[in-house]
Amino acid sequence: MKLIFKIIRIFAIVYAALFAVFYFDLDGKLLYYVYEPLMCKHYDNIEGRRNIIDIPYEMKNDIYD
Repeated sequence: MKLIFKIIRIFAIVYAALFAVFYFDLDGKLLYYVYEPLMCKHYDNIEGRRNIIDIPYEMKNDIYD
């Protein structure tokens, strides 16, 4: 019987934690405030990438060949 109550307690805690994440949109806030700035900083520091906008239009066919 104690085992059943422990399992129910664990499920209730997990359910409450998941509800809090959903209710307060914690996953979206994590992505917006932590993950996105890290990825922007990472990709802004990459050297050697060509800017596709700067290539003249007639040369763009060579890129896809």
